[in-house]
Amino acid sequence: MAKFKIIISDPETGKARFTEVEGTRAVPLIGKKTGEMVNGSVVGTPGYKLQITGGSDKDGFPIRPNVHGGVRIRVILSEGVGFHSHRKGERRRKTLRGNVITEDIVQINMKIVEKPKKAKGVKKAKVKAKTPEKTEKEGGPSTEKTTQTT
Repeated sequence: MAKFKIIISDPETGKARFTEVEGTRAVPLIGKKTGEMVNGSVVGTPGYKLQITGGSDKDGFPIRPNVHGGVRIRVILSEGVGFHSHRKGERRRKTLRGNVITEDIVQINMKIVEKPKKAKGVKKAKVKAKTPEKTEKEGGPSTEKTTQTT
């Protein structure tokens, strides 16, 4: 059965979470392409909408969005995912993985597109802790009224 390591990024906070999905929970992800939306309950975050942004296969080759299918292929690249040129105009043949998630994929990168909506009218009330008032013996204000005579 398939086993995926899933990294979920939150663009608002800049933080990422790591989860693992295997067995029957991983089946809904097989056949999806990069850029597709996935329900968050598949990866253990119900109410969220996630977008698949990339990943890599068992040998570390990255998923490239414009390589179609779930195959590994050698492609001439000049820029983008899987290649960073050192000189202007440089091109090189690199091995990449297609944009379809198969059982050979190990890591899937996702980002949060939509968070769950909070129910209207439900607010958390702030509760202030009451402190007991100090008595006159403890150095606090006295509760008796004092009158001044002249």
